[in-house]
Amino acid sequence: MKRLREKLETLCIFRELLQDTVLSSLCAYLENPTNSAYAEFVAMLYNANGGNLGEYIKELCSNCENVYVKTIGLGKSIPKYMTASLESELDILQEVSELNKEKLCGLLDYKGFLPEFTSTNLRLKDIYLHRADNIEKYGYGIYARNRMFYVDGQGSITPVLHPDKTELSDLVDYERERKIVIDNTKALLSGKPAANILLTGDAGTGKSSTVKAVVNALWSEGLRLVEVRKDQLRCIPKILDELSSNPLKFILFIDDLSFLKDDDSFNALKAVLEGSVTAKSSNVVIYATSNRRHIIKENFSDRDGDDIHRNDTMQELVSLSERFGIHISFSKPNKETFLHIVHHLAEENGIDMPAEEIDILAERFALERSGRSARLARQFIDGLLSK
Repeated sequence: MKRLREKLETLCIFRELLQDTVLSSLCAYLENPTNSAYAEFVAMLYNANGGNLGEYIKELCSNCENVYVKTIGLGKSIPKYMTASLESELDILQEVSELNKEKLCGLLDYKGFLPEFTSTNLRLKDIYLHRADNIEKYGYGIYARNRMFYVDGQGSITPVLHPDKTELSDLVDYERERKIVIDNTKALLSGKPAANILLTGDAGTGKSSTVKAVVNALWSEGLRLVEVRKDQLRCIPKILDELSSNPLKFILFIDDLSFLKDDDSFNALKAVLEGSVTAKSSNVVIYATSNRRHIIKENFSDRDGDDIHRNDTMQELVSLSERFGIHISFSKPNKETFLHIVHHLAEENGIDMPAEEIDILAERFALERSGRSARLARQFIDGLLSK
């Protein structure tokens, strides 16, 4: 056991793992084996993943953002000495993953109760090298563990711990519109030219849900989503700089996009769409949703005034949406489509009610709210389920 502690101190590529709470508590126990130190290690392991050491070491290695995976991700060749170091360190971590209570407690004279833990038998080196060979699907660091992200107040990309789990099978109708999004996203994943997409239409028609469902369907192929608020558009060049060297593919998602006429922040988005010095990245596309066709709110009074170039000004305001390569319109569902969505959701949720009664109640529900939409259909079904 002392020899294992010495081996762990030689980690180079995986050196940051020594700062991990579970591994550092294990090292502390190996350095000075006491009942308390053992219990501390197991407590840390319980809190981390419920007590499976093998699985924990596997996840720790897989998610480590080290020089080896970064080099692989950039498409550069790995020096032989670095490969030798990696394989040696994986052998050490394999030995750690195979530890059990009997081996560890053999260092103690204590005969009382000490907590158990388990460990999955695995071939750590094979697993890690497979992930490295397929880095464009698995990623590394926070991008290996998460599928959706947001930009925080400091402009940093942060994981969404509880992402929207909407699946494509949850969505009803709008098959043609969704197919356009799916095909464009698959083109991105396959390395083909992919367009930025603007999804417009009435509120509640499933624009945002479509984007999130596509991510949930394709994230195992290497797709990730980063949501950017409208007031963060000026952060996009910095975000692109960070993502451009990542082997994964990304959707920058801007939900409910609209601007006032004199809102200068739309220039930041226009620069990205047109392609500024830092804007274009082959592994990133922008998908934006808007309830407005032309994105920029325009009043009739905006057409008047003494601007000698007002025609050019107005053209600039209404043309932002045209800078998206693909524009998809989600129209408000008619009565037939609305009721089709309602019946699909009713069947999916096991609601046993005559179709005629559902039709009457659903139409009344929609009329009371002055319109029909997929969102209202879901709210109607949720209301039935709550009764």
